[in-house]
Amino acid sequence: MADNIKNAIEAILFASGDSVPVSRIAQALELDLSAAKKHAEELMTEYQNASRGITIIKLDDSYQMVSRDEYAPEIRTVMDLRRNTPLSQAALEVLAVVAYNQPVTKAFVEQVRGVDCSGVIGSLTAKDLIEEKGRLELPGRPLVYGTTENFLRCFGLTDLSELPELPENSKDEAEESGEDDSQLSIFQSDSAPSEDSDEPADAMIAATAEEIIEEATK
Repeated sequence: MADNIKNAIEAILFASGDSVPVSRIAQALELDLSAAKKHAEELMTEYQNASRGITIIKLDDSYQMVSRDEYAPEIRTVMDLRRNTPLSQAALEVLAVVAYNQPVTKAFVEQVRGVDCSGVIGSLTAKDLIEEKGRLELPGRPLVYGTTENFLRCFGLTDLSELPELPENSKDEAEESGEDDSQLSIFQSDSAPSEDSDEPADAMIAATAEEIIEEATK
């Protein structure tokens, strides 16, 4: 019976191509959520321990069947795929700000970096690394942004809890800079750059972005 369930999950993931929420799997197989998750986790472990060209990854509460990283060159050759253009330093910095402080407004990102970030945010949205997460109930109802499931996939993370720890000198709360207190309270976190730090905010964020890549490529 257990094998039949795992076979069904395998078929669902293969046919979908995209990630499938465990809640959808549970609904399709008429299982409770914990049972569906248990079988999906077991199937994922089997794939990860097997010598196969494909594996199963977990993205938040979803599962996806993917090819293994080591076969990327062969896949690119067969499918005539070009290697993606690396993210610019500015894009990495904005991505780090969003990842560690989400949900954030464009104004908050610009407050931290000190420069206009409209173009970079647009580019990261187009690459499906960040997305709109709604609006704040403030004058002008500004958009807030957060990272996507594709962000987790690209950086090899299961969920945001696997982000590298921030440097100790960046653990002071963000200072108010022309924004409403009610808005800034949403963004207070250990990841905000310290005003007393000798290291510029940009440099700290860039270092954090590099840590993300280093962790993801180990």
